[in-house]
Amino acid sequence: MRDLNPRYALLCVGNSMMGDDGAGPRLAELCAEKPLSGWTVVDGGAAPENDIGYLRELQPEHLVIVDATDMGLAPGEMRIIDEDDIAEMFMMTTHNLPLTFLIQQLREDIPQITFVGIQPDVVAFYFPMSPAVEQAVNRLYQILPALEQGLGIAPFKQEIA
Repeated sequence: MRDLNPRYALLCVGNSMMGDDGAGPRLAELCAEKPLSGWTVVDGGAAPENDIGYLRELQPEHLVIVDATDMGLAPGEMRIIDEDDIAEMFMMTTHNLPLTFLIQQLREDIPQITFVGIQPDVVAFYFPMSPAVEQAVNRLYQILPALEQGLGIAPFKQEIA
């Protein structure tokens, strides 16, 4: 059951049929198995823009968006990516609309949005999730309750060529 006025919302993005791109949906599964108190979890799948209306209506204080993101790091590494960097950096996407569009649509109703990228290893149809990404998903599930104290995930710093 979803809270009517949750403090936190989690939008899990990705395609579970494409290997490590399923990191977001896997996190949603973990949260369904063992719900996090005070959190409403939305499995946005490969079309998270379909959940914009619901998330706006929900109006959480803080939204965390999780997606597999090619950042050129070791598989399973996690980074918090600044909203401005999402548009500038090349991000692997299997989604219909850019995540920047999604965030812009939600910004009016949700004061705080944090984007967590998980570096994938293999993103291809019918591949299993890599152990490194599975471990990252489990770690993120464990640290989400400490959001107010900070997740302890480094910010992404794009290297300037």
